[in-house]
Amino acid sequence: MKFESDMQRLAEITAKLEQGGLPLEEAVKLYGEGAKLAAACKKELDSAKLAVTAYQQEHAAEAAQS
Repeated sequence: MKFESDMQRLAEITAKLEQGGLPLEEAVKLYGEGAKLAAACKKELDSAKLAVTAYQQEHAAEAAQS
């Protein structure tokens, strides 16, 4: 569930930054946190994509042998 909670937090950060009116220091801090969360989420998505691709290739090979 870490991916989901990270995405939720990223959405919260995005909303705060889009609203504007934050002190510069807070905006920079939120931006940094958001950048780290976005990178972590991308890494998880890339990993999931690799797993799905491997699964599809495995099953395609099995189907070809049948």
